[in-house]
Amino acid sequence: MKIGVPKESVPHERRVALVPATVGQLVKLGAELLVEAGAGAGARFDDEAYRAAGARVTEQAAEAYGGTDLVLKVLRPSAQEAAMLKQGGALVGLLQPSGSAELLAALAQREVTALAMELLPRVTAAQPMDVLSSQATVAGYKAVLVGAAALGRMMPMMITAAGTLIPAKVFVVGAGVAGLQAIATARRLGGVVSAFDVRAAAGDEIRSLGGRFVDPSQVVPDAQTSGGYARPLTEEEQQKVVALIGRHAGEADLIITTAQVPGRAAPKLISAEAVAAMKPGTVIVDLAAEAGGNCELTRPGETVETGGVTIIGAVNLPATVATHASQMYSRNMLSLVQHLMKNGDLALDLEDRITGPMMVTYRGEVRYPR
Repeated sequence: MKIGVPKESVPHERRVALVPATVGQLVKLGAELLVEAGAGAGARFDDEAYRAAGARVTEQAAEAYGGTDLVLKVLRPSAQEAAMLKQGGALVGLLQPSGSAELLAALAQREVTALAMELLPRVTAAQPMDVLSSQATVAGYKAVLVGAAALGRMMPMMITAAGTLIPAKVFVVGAGVAGLQAIATARRLGGVVSAFDVRAAAGDEIRSLGGRFVDPSQVVPDAQTSGGYARPLTEEEQQKVVALIGRHAGEADLIITTAQVPGRAAPKLISAEAVAAMKPGTVIVDLAAEAGGNCELTRPGETVETGGVTIIGAVNLPATVATHASQMYSRNMLSLVQHLMKNGDLALDLEDRITGPMMVTYRGEVRYPR
Protein backbone atom coordinates (compact mmCIF):
# COMPACT_ATOMS: atom_id res chain seq x y z
CA MET A 1 0.00 0.00 0.00
CA LYS A 2 1.27 3.46 -0.95
CA ILE A 3 0.62 6.29 1.51
CA GLY A 4 1.01 9.94 0.56
CA VAL A 5 1.75 12.82 2.96
CA PRO A 6 1.38 16.16 1.16
CA LYS A 7 2.38 19.53 2.52
CA GLU A 8 -0.47 21.43 4.17
CA SER A 9 -1.44 24.47 2.10
CA VAL A 10 -3.78 26.39 4.43
CA PRO A 11 -2.07 29.60 5.62
CA HIS A 12 -0.44 29.32 9.07
CA GLU A 13 -1.00 25.54 9.22
CA ARG A 14 2.34 24.15 10.41
CA ARG A 15 1.31 20.62 11.36
CA VAL A 16 2.02 17.51 9.32
CA ALA A 17 -0.05 14.32 9.20
CA LEU A 18 2.88 11.95 9.81
CA VAL A 19 6.17 12.57 11.59
CA PRO A 20 9.33 10.60 10.69
CA ALA A 21 9.08 8.22 13.66
CA THR A 22 5.61 7.11 12.57
CA VAL A 23 6.71 6.83 8.97
CA GLY A 24 9.35 4.37 10.10
CA GLN A 25 6.72 2.26 11.87
CA LEU A 26 4.51 2.15 8.78
CA VAL A 27 7.46 1.19 6.59
CA LYS A 28 8.11 -1.75 8.91
CA LEU A 29 4.49 -2.78 8.40
CA GLY A 30 5.13 -2.97 4.66
CA ALA A 31 3.72 0.38 3.54
CA GLU A 32 5.44 2.58 0.97
CA LEU A 33 5.56 6.22 2.06
CA LEU A 34 5.70 9.19 -0.30
CA VAL A 35 6.20 12.56 1.41
CA GLU A 36 6.06 15.93 -0.33
CA ALA A 37 9.23 17.97 0.19
CA GLY A 38 8.84 20.44 3.04
CA ALA A 39 5.75 18.73 4.45
CA GLY A 40 7.22 18.57 7.95
CA ALA A 41 9.21 21.79 7.92
CA GLY A 42 6.64 23.82 9.86
CA ALA A 43 6.75 21.24 12.67
CA ARG A 44 10.57 21.09 12.60
CA PHE A 45 10.88 17.75 10.78
CA ASP A 46 13.17 18.03 7.77
CA ASP A 47 13.14 15.99 4.57
CA GLU A 48 16.28 14.10 5.50
CA ALA A 49 14.56 12.74 8.63
CA TYR A 50 11.79 11.34 6.45
CA ARG A 51 14.31 9.75 4.08
CA ALA A 52 16.14 8.22 7.05
CA ALA A 53 12.83 6.75 8.23
CA GLY A 54 12.34 5.03 4.87
CA ALA A 55 10.09 7.44 2.98
CA ARG A 56 10.63 8.73 -0.52
CA VAL A 57 10.52 12.52 -0.70
CA THR A 58 9.07 14.11 -3.82
CA GLU A 59 9.11 17.71 -5.00
CA GLN A 60 5.80 17.19 -6.79
CA ALA A 61 2.56 17.63 -4.82
CA ALA A 62 0.71 15.85 -7.63
CA GLU A 63 2.78 12.73 -7.01
CA ALA A 64 2.02 12.71 -3.26
CA TYR A 65 -1.68 13.05 -4.03
CA GLY A 66 -2.13 11.06 -7.23
CA GLY A 67 0.60 8.46 -6.93
CA THR A 68 -0.64 6.88 -3.71
CA ASP A 69 -3.54 4.72 -2.54
CA LEU A 70 -4.15 6.61 0.70
CA VAL A 71 -3.50 10.30 1.35
CA LEU A 72 -3.16 11.47 4.95
CA LYS A 73 -3.74 15.16 5.70
CA VAL A 74 -4.38 17.39 8.66
CA LEU A 75 -6.87 19.78 7.06
CA ARG A 76 -9.21 19.26 4.11
CA PRO A 77 -7.70 19.66 0.63
CA SER A 78 -8.43 22.59 -1.65
CA ALA A 79 -10.36 22.03 -4.88
CA GLN A 80 -7.06 21.95 -6.78
CA GLU A 81 -5.58 19.40 -4.40
CA ALA A 82 -8.70 17.24 -4.53
CA ALA A 83 -8.42 17.17 -8.30
CA MET A 84 -4.96 15.59 -7.96
CA LEU A 85 -6.18 12.63 -5.90
CA LYS A 86 -5.97 9.22 -7.49
CA GLN A 87 -9.20 8.02 -9.09
CA GLY A 88 -10.66 5.52 -6.65
CA GLY A 89 -8.12 6.37 -3.95
CA ALA A 90 -8.69 7.23 -0.29
CA LEU A 91 -8.29 10.36 1.81
CA VAL A 92 -8.16 10.87 5.59
CA GLY A 93 -8.13 14.16 7.49
CA LEU A 94 -10.11 16.80 9.32
CA LEU A 95 -12.48 17.39 6.41
CA GLN A 96 -15.10 19.64 8.08
CA PRO A 97 -17.89 17.74 6.30
CA SER A 98 -20.72 20.01 7.47
CA GLY A 99 -19.25 22.89 5.48
CA SER A 100 -17.69 21.00 2.58
CA ALA A 101 -20.55 20.07 0.23
CA GLU A 102 -18.64 21.08 -2.92
CA LEU A 103 -15.53 19.22 -1.83
CA LEU A 104 -17.48 16.06 -1.04
CA ALA A 105 -19.18 16.20 -4.44
CA ALA A 106 -15.80 16.56 -6.14
CA LEU A 107 -14.36 13.65 -4.17
CA ALA A 108 -17.35 11.46 -5.02
CA GLN A 109 -16.94 12.30 -8.69
CA ARG A 110 -13.39 10.95 -8.50
CA GLU A 111 -14.68 7.91 -6.57
CA VAL A 112 -12.42 8.82 -3.65
CA THR A 113 -13.33 7.26 -0.33
CA ALA A 114 -12.93 10.07 2.21
CA LEU A 115 -12.81 9.54 5.96
CA ALA A 116 -13.51 12.55 8.19
CA MET A 117 -11.67 12.32 11.48
CA GLU A 118 -14.35 14.50 13.10
CA LEU A 119 -16.79 11.59 12.74
CA LEU A 120 -14.71 9.00 14.57
CA PRO A 121 -17.13 7.08 16.82
CA ARG A 122 -16.77 7.42 20.59
CA VAL A 123 -15.98 3.77 21.25
CA THR A 124 -13.13 2.37 23.31
CA ALA A 125 -11.40 0.72 20.35
CA ALA A 126 -11.20 4.07 18.53
CA GLN A 127 -9.60 6.07 21.35
CA PRO A 128 -6.03 5.76 19.98
CA MET A 129 -7.28 7.35 16.72
CA ASP A 130 -9.05 10.31 18.34
CA VAL A 131 -7.44 13.37 16.77
CA LEU A 132 -10.09 15.71 18.15
CA SER A 133 -9.02 14.81 21.68
CA SER A 134 -5.31 14.96 20.96
CA GLN A 135 -5.55 18.35 19.29
CA ALA A 136 -7.96 19.67 21.93
CA THR A 137 -5.32 18.82 24.53
CA VAL A 138 -2.88 21.10 22.73
CA ALA A 139 -5.50 23.83 22.28
CA GLY A 140 -6.49 23.82 25.95
CA TYR A 141 -2.86 24.14 27.01
CA LYS A 142 -2.06 26.94 24.58
CA ALA A 143 -5.27 28.86 25.33
CA VAL A 144 -4.10 29.47 28.89
CA LEU A 145 -0.69 30.66 27.71
CA VAL A 146 -2.31 33.02 25.19
CA GLY A 147 -4.65 34.35 27.86
CA ALA A 148 -1.89 34.71 30.45
CA ALA A 149 0.22 36.68 27.96
CA ALA A 150 -2.69 39.07 27.38
CA LEU A 151 -3.36 39.66 31.09
CA GLY A 152 -1.94 42.74 32.73
CA ARG A 153 -1.00 40.67 35.76
CA MET A 154 0.86 37.50 36.72
CA MET A 155 -0.99 34.24 37.38
CA PRO A 156 0.45 32.92 40.68
CA MET A 157 0.42 34.39 44.15
CA MET A 158 3.78 35.97 44.92
CA ILE A 159 5.18 37.23 48.20
CA THR A 160 7.90 39.76 47.41
CA ALA A 161 9.78 42.59 49.09
CA ALA A 162 7.46 44.89 47.16
CA GLY A 163 4.37 43.28 48.64
CA THR A 164 2.11 40.31 48.05
CA LEU A 165 0.47 39.69 44.69
CA ILE A 166 -2.80 37.76 44.78
CA PRO A 167 -3.28 34.95 42.22
CA ALA A 168 -5.36 35.41 39.10
CA LYS A 169 -8.85 33.91 39.00
CA VAL A 170 -9.43 31.65 36.00
CA PHE A 171 -12.87 30.50 34.89
CA VAL A 172 -13.12 27.65 32.35
CA VAL A 173 -16.40 27.08 30.53
CA GLY A 174 -16.72 23.52 29.26
CA ALA A 175 -14.86 20.58 30.79
CA GLY A 176 -14.18 18.41 27.78
CA VAL A 177 -10.62 17.54 26.78
CA ALA A 178 -9.64 21.14 26.01
CA GLY A 179 -11.29 22.47 29.13
CA LEU A 180 -9.67 19.94 31.43
CA GLN A 181 -6.26 20.68 29.94
CA ALA A 182 -6.90 24.40 30.40
CA ILE A 183 -7.77 23.78 34.06
CA ALA A 184 -4.61 21.75 34.60
CA THR A 185 -2.42 24.33 32.86
CA ALA A 186 -3.92 27.28 34.73
CA ARG A 187 -3.38 25.44 38.01
CA ARG A 188 0.25 24.75 37.10
CA LEU A 189 0.71 28.48 36.51
CA GLY A 190 -0.69 29.23 39.94
CA GLY A 191 -4.17 30.44 39.07
CA VAL A 192 -7.24 29.91 41.23
CA VAL A 193 -9.49 27.93 38.91
CA SER A 194 -13.22 27.34 38.72
CA ALA A 195 -15.02 25.60 35.88
CA PHE A 196 -18.52 25.02 34.53
CA ASP A 197 -20.01 22.22 32.47
CA VAL A 198 -23.64 21.22 31.90
CA ARG A 199 -22.63 17.58 32.44
CA ALA A 200 -22.78 16.75 36.13
CA ALA A 201 -20.22 13.97 35.65
CA ALA A 202 -17.60 16.60 34.79
CA GLY A 203 -17.55 17.74 38.41
CA ASP A 204 -15.32 14.92 39.61
CA GLU A 205 -12.80 15.53 36.82
CA ILE A 206 -12.69 19.26 37.55
CA ARG A 207 -12.15 18.69 41.26
CA SER A 208 -9.45 16.08 40.60
CA LEU A 209 -7.43 18.78 38.84
CA GLY A 210 -7.79 21.22 41.71
CA GLY A 211 -10.60 23.30 40.23
CA ARG A 212 -13.86 24.37 41.86
CA PHE A 213 -16.93 23.01 40.09
CA VAL A 214 -19.71 25.46 39.30
CA ASP A 215 -22.58 22.99 39.62
CA PRO A 216 -25.19 23.28 36.84
CA SER A 217 -27.84 21.33 38.76
CA GLN A 218 -29.13 24.52 40.34
CA VAL A 219 -30.38 25.69 36.93
CA VAL A 220 -30.58 22.68 34.56
CA PRO A 221 -30.82 18.88 34.80
CA ASP A 222 -27.83 16.81 33.72
CA ALA A 223 -27.26 17.46 30.02
CA GLN A 224 -24.95 14.56 29.12
CA THR A 225 -25.88 12.29 26.22
CA SER A 226 -25.29 8.54 26.12
CA GLY A 227 -22.25 9.23 23.93
CA GLY A 228 -20.66 11.41 26.59
CA TYR A 229 -21.22 14.74 24.83
CA ALA A 230 -23.29 17.66 26.08
CA ARG A 231 -26.76 17.72 24.56
CA PRO A 232 -28.25 20.91 23.07
CA LEU A 233 -30.09 22.93 25.71
CA THR A 234 -33.64 24.18 25.43
CA GLU A 235 -34.08 27.94 25.10
CA GLU A 236 -35.16 28.21 28.74
CA GLU A 237 -32.21 26.11 29.93
CA GLN A 238 -29.85 28.18 27.80
CA GLN A 239 -31.04 31.41 29.41
CA LYS A 240 -30.52 30.01 32.90
CA VAL A 241 -27.04 28.75 32.03
CA VAL A 242 -26.05 32.09 30.49
CA ALA A 243 -27.17 33.89 33.64
CA LEU A 244 -25.21 31.50 35.89
CA ILE A 245 -22.08 31.77 33.78
CA GLY A 246 -22.39 35.55 33.66
CA ARG A 247 -22.40 35.76 37.47
CA HIS A 248 -19.21 33.72 37.77
CA ALA A 249 -17.47 35.31 34.78
CA GLY A 250 -17.75 38.70 36.42
CA GLU A 251 -15.35 37.58 39.14
CA ALA A 252 -12.68 36.17 36.80
CA ASP A 253 -9.49 37.67 35.43
CA LEU A 254 -9.11 35.07 32.66
CA ILE A 255 -11.96 33.15 31.03
CA ILE A 256 -11.38 30.17 28.71
CA THR A 257 -14.46 28.99 26.79
CA THR A 258 -14.44 25.57 25.13
CA ALA A 259 -18.10 24.51 24.91
CA GLN A 260 -19.16 22.92 21.62
CA VAL A 261 -21.90 20.53 20.47
CA PRO A 262 -20.83 18.26 17.56
CA GLY A 263 -22.47 19.20 14.27
CA ARG A 264 -23.94 22.45 15.61
CA ALA A 265 -22.94 26.07 16.08
CA ALA A 266 -21.26 26.71 19.41
CA PRO A 267 -23.71 27.74 22.15
CA LYS A 268 -23.65 31.42 23.10
CA LEU A 269 -22.84 31.29 26.80
CA ILE A 270 -21.34 34.72 27.46
CA SER A 271 -23.64 37.57 26.48
CA ALA A 272 -22.68 41.10 25.53
CA GLU A 273 -24.31 42.22 28.78
CA ALA A 274 -22.09 39.84 30.76
CA VAL A 275 -19.00 41.23 29.02
CA ALA A 276 -20.08 44.79 29.83
CA ALA A 277 -20.33 43.83 33.52
CA MET A 278 -16.80 42.38 33.65
CA LYS A 279 -14.00 44.32 35.27
CA PRO A 280 -11.51 46.11 32.98
CA GLY A 281 -8.50 43.93 32.26
CA THR A 282 -10.48 40.70 31.97
CA VAL A 283 -9.37 38.43 29.12
CA ILE A 284 -11.57 35.91 27.30
CA VAL A 285 -10.00 33.22 25.09
CA ASP A 286 -12.77 31.65 23.01
CA LEU A 287 -11.73 28.19 21.77
CA ALA A 288 -15.12 27.77 20.09
CA ALA A 289 -14.48 30.73 17.79
CA GLU A 290 -14.36 28.64 14.61
CA ALA A 291 -17.82 27.24 15.43
CA GLY A 292 -19.29 30.70 16.00
CA GLY A 293 -17.91 31.34 19.47
CA ASN A 294 -19.21 30.90 23.01
CA CYS A 295 -19.05 34.66 23.56
CA GLU A 296 -21.54 36.84 21.73
CA LEU A 297 -18.80 39.34 20.82
CA THR A 298 -16.20 36.85 19.54
CA ARG A 299 -14.80 37.35 16.06
CA PRO A 300 -12.94 34.29 14.72
CA GLY A 301 -9.26 34.97 14.23
CA GLU A 302 -9.47 38.46 15.73
CA THR A 303 -8.82 40.10 19.08
CA VAL A 304 -11.57 42.48 20.15
CA GLU A 305 -11.43 44.94 23.05
CA THR A 306 -14.58 46.44 24.52
CA GLY A 307 -14.96 48.25 27.81
CA GLY A 308 -11.47 47.17 28.85
CA VAL A 309 -12.25 43.48 28.22
CA THR A 310 -10.12 41.62 25.66
CA ILE A 311 -11.82 38.86 23.65
CA ILE A 312 -9.48 36.58 21.69
CA GLY A 313 -11.17 34.56 18.92
CA ALA A 314 -8.67 31.72 18.99
CA VAL A 315 -8.34 29.84 15.69
CA ASN A 316 -6.29 26.68 15.14
CA LEU A 317 -4.14 26.94 18.26
CA PRO A 318 -2.70 23.41 17.76
CA ALA A 319 -0.87 24.69 14.67
CA THR A 320 1.06 27.08 16.94
CA VAL A 321 2.45 24.10 18.89
CA ALA A 322 3.19 22.23 15.71
CA THR A 323 5.86 19.77 16.85
CA HIS A 324 3.91 18.11 19.63
CA ALA A 325 0.56 18.55 17.89
CA SER A 326 1.99 16.72 14.85
CA GLN A 327 3.45 13.94 16.98
CA MET A 328 0.08 13.33 18.61
CA TYR A 329 -1.83 13.56 15.33
CA SER A 330 0.66 11.20 13.73
CA ARG A 331 0.14 8.57 16.43
CA ASN A 332 -3.61 8.83 15.84
CA MET A 333 -3.00 8.29 12.10
CA LEU A 334 -0.79 5.28 12.80
CA SER A 335 -3.55 3.62 14.81
CA LEU A 336 -6.10 4.32 12.08
CA VAL A 337 -3.88 3.05 9.26
CA GLN A 338 -3.12 -0.11 11.23
CA HIS A 339 -6.86 -0.64 11.52
CA LEU A 340 -7.32 -0.06 7.78
CA MET A 341 -4.50 -2.38 6.71
CA LYS A 342 -5.45 -5.98 6.04
CA ASN A 343 -2.64 -8.26 4.84
CA GLY A 344 -0.71 -5.22 3.66
CA ASP A 345 -3.57 -3.79 1.59
CA LEU A 346 -6.06 -1.00 2.21
CA ALA A 347 -9.44 -2.36 3.38
CA LEU A 348 -12.36 0.08 3.28
CA ASP A 349 -15.49 -1.47 4.74
CA LEU A 350 -18.75 0.45 5.17
CA GLU A 351 -19.82 -2.08 7.79
CA ASP A 352 -16.76 -1.48 9.97
CA ARG A 353 -17.96 0.01 13.27
CA ILE A 354 -15.07 2.48 13.44
CA THR A 355 -14.35 3.58 9.88
CA GLY A 356 -17.82 3.05 8.39
CA PRO A 357 -19.36 6.07 10.17
CA MET A 358 -16.35 8.18 9.15
CA MET A 359 -16.82 7.66 5.41
CA VAL A 360 -18.30 10.86 3.99
CA THR A 361 -17.81 9.63 0.41
CA TYR A 362 -17.62 6.04 -0.80
CA ARG A 363 -17.38 4.65 -4.34
CA GLY A 364 -18.82 7.69 -6.04
CA GLU A 365 -21.49 8.39 -3.43
CA VAL A 366 -21.70 11.29 -0.96
CA ARG A 367 -22.66 9.78 2.39
CA TYR A 368 -22.85 12.93 4.51
CA PRO A 369 -25.09 14.00 6.07
CA ARG A 370 -26.73 10.69 6.81
